[in-house]
Amino acid sequence: MDWIITASIGYLIGCFHGSQFAGFLKKTDLKESGVKNSGASNATIVLGWKFGILVALIDIGKGIGSVLLIRLMYSNVETNEIFLSLLFVNAVFVVLGHIFPFQMKFSGGKGTASIVGVLFVLDWRIALISISLLLIVTFTTDYLVIGVTVMYAAFFILTLLFDYPLIPVICVFAVWMISTIKHMENYSRLRKHEETRLSSLMNKKKAS
Repeated sequence: MDWIITASIGYLIGCFHGSQFAGFLKKTDLKESGVKNSGASNATIVLGWKFGILVALIDIGKGIGSVLLIRLMYSNVETNEIFLSLLFVNAVFVVLGHIFPFQMKFSGGKGTASIVGVLFVLDWRIALISISLLLIVTFTTDYLVIGVTVMYAAFFILTLLFDYPLIPVICVFAVWMISTIKHMENYSRLRKHEETRLSSLMNKKKAS
């Protein structure tokens, strides 16, 4: 039952979309505008940097809040392995809720901000390294999708290096693969040199 509760909490919290909130404020459907994605980057493209930041903060915050809630609920669980596994299962379902929200006909965002949020409270060491790589690679290449890919790879490798139990490792690998599938259109645009550059988003921020 604990596993079902943990997964359900993660999924339901994950379904709360920053993009829907921003879209409600501006009366704009982000799934039908810009690059037709419900993430912070598209919010920036369509609505400007202020709303892009708002969406990012909400989606990061829900990841932090969900995992913190599970930490509080199961702080007295029998073994550290089960405790860690519950945290990682919750983290995965936060991302799944973001990607496949029931109220958006199971078509949401790509989960990048949400995974950043859960990283902050899963393991500060992994968060520091993975998010630093995300930022460095993104600013170096000028493409967010490349930074995201490196972040997920680092997340997975570090769970192995830090000797996490099997369930957390499986969770990280699963969410990495789901992210890869969700970003296939970005990889396709990247090959065609049509992917949105970070610098163009920054220019959008300045122009807003």
